[in-house]
Amino acid sequence: MKIGIIPVNVGYTSVEQLVAVAQAAEAAGFESAWTFEHVMVPAAYDSRYPYSASGKMGIAPEVNFIDPLIALATIAAHTKRLRLGTGVNILPQSNPLLLAKQAASLDLVSGGRFMLGVGIGWLAEEFRAMGVPFEHRGARFDDYISAMKKVWSGELVEHHSPFLDWSGFKSYPLPVQKPFPVIIGGSKGKAFERIARYGTGWYAPCESTDDLAPMLDALKHACSALGRDFAQIEITAMWRPELGVERVHAMRELGVHRLVARMIPDPRHDLLARIARVGEDVIAKL
Repeated sequence: MKIGIIPVNVGYTSVEQLVAVAQAAEAAGFESAWTFEHVMVPAAYDSRYPYSASGKMGIAPEVNFIDPLIALATIAAHTKRLRLGTGVNILPQSNPLLLAKQAASLDLVSGGRFMLGVGIGWLAEEFRAMGVPFEHRGARFDDYISAMKKVWSGELVEHHSPFLDWSGFKSYPLPVQKPFPVIIGGSKGKAFERIARYGTGWYAPCESTDDLAPMLDALKHACSALGRDFAQIEITAMWRPELGVERVHAMRELGVHRLVARMIPDPRHDLLARIARVGEDVIAKL
């Protein structure tokens, strides 16, 4: 079982703090470091966060939300082994050509350590602030990911759709990894169909084995319907360190390949000490 840490871009107040946490995670045996993405956090919003009972994401507008790719590029420059992932970036509100370029560049400068996690988004207020329609974001997601894969192919790009009109160009560098890891987040709507169609992995937004088991069945069904080998899809799920190594083993039994531990800087706790304890109490015993 691989163990990651998330989010390495929320709540950090200096580059020194960010680098220290990443290096501590690498030293403790963590396999990867992950980010969240929100360009802004409204003071109040009507949109409902789909993965908490309160419908709120639980992060105040004043909390530092460092750009994910800048945070991961910084970590890449100060680590050697730690893999880097976005968990997840909001694809429909992004410029897909720019994001394809940034993802390939980060994969190159990190030595092939980057994994692009993407989702369709849920915060309508953020889409409005970005000047992107919230409606049809699923169709926009499907179109963007198809177009980005053409960019990463290295061939002359031809892509014409209701959202994009691309013709006769290339965008280098190309990703180092082949295939380049595209990890799709979510569990609502057409999420499982999208994972089966486009993803090398799934970022599961849950930490409960009871919740995860039927979702895995739904993903297997989607893979079967599209003729996709379910075994090719890497499963990443959430985990809280206080759940201990027993939960890690239970998730492994379900077929999960990676767990990411949510560990946000908190002045009441020594984050570096917490990371070291996870390394000693959990990772070293796997």
